[in-house]
Amino acid sequence: MSRTGKKMAQHSRPHDDAPAPRAGEIALDTDPTVAAGDARLVFIGRVHSPWKTRGEAPRNMAAAREAGGGALVEIDAPYRRGLKGLAGFSHVIVLTWLGQAPRNLIVQSPRHTSGPRGVFALRSPARPNPIGLHVAALEELDAAAGRLRLDAIDALDGTPVLDIKPYFATIDAFPAAHRPADRQEG
Repeated sequence: MSRTGKKMAQHSRPHDDAPAPRAGEIALDTDPTVAAGDARLVFIGRVHSPWKTRGEAPRNMAAAREAGGGALVEIDAPYRRGLKGLAGFSHVIVLTWLGQAPRNLIVQSPRHTSGPRGVFALRSPARPNPIGLHVAALEELDAAAGRLRLDAIDALDGTPVLDIKPYFATIDAFPAAHRPADRQEG
């Protein structure tokens, strides 16, 4: 296994503090961490946030903003040239690897829903590929140092970064978007 593969594997295993399954939850028959195929993902940097444990981390970006969860994303030296042209954007999309999340739950019973839901109908970090999606205000950019200061992030300190993309309100925002009426915020 390559060094990157070892790093990915270290951030793919559910931790001992994983919550017990709730009523209605269904686990996959196979473990996604040993499934065939390799996306050959690389981590391009790390998140530095105030959240040290899953228990204290906010469950979404709105809660992170309310808690004053400003963050720093630090991009590794080989990838810093990729920040060229990002200055001037008000918001960015940060994709992260949520390696402490369980990967085997295909149906979950979150507290904020009226009953069990399939993983693809949820924003939960517990999913076959625990990729986090964070849309944040870009407050400061130091491209040479590879540092992006964000207004908030709902990821643990040390979370690996997979990608950074500029946010385009004209393309990424859908004012008429809606979701099922029986769900609470979250």
